[in-house]
Amino acid sequence: MSSHAFYFEGGETLAKMGASWFVSYAYYWYVDKTSKHWEKVSTTATRKSRFIYSTEYHSLWLRQVLQMNDNNLNKNTIGLTAKQVKEMARATLQVLESDQ
Repeated sequence: MSSHAFYFEGGETLAKMGASWFVSYAYYWYVDKTSKHWEKVSTTATRKSRFIYSTEYHSLWLRQVLQMNDNNLNKNTIGLTAKQVKEMARATLQVLESDQ
């Protein structure tokens, strides 16, 4: 997991989850219940708890992920490429914004 904080609202919490993990779980939560890349880490319980208690940041974080460096996003341990992470972030953001 990341040891640095992101410099935007709620960034410390996102850093503890991992940006790619967050996107993967958000995609599962909001878009497609069959997408389970997020299960590939042993700390899912802790991360899921952080996810549930941070819903006010989800749209912001998804927009921030779209601006992140692909090389950093590619370093995830859940088997997703930066391109996949960003595609999932876009799809999830569309769902969240259509619900508002």
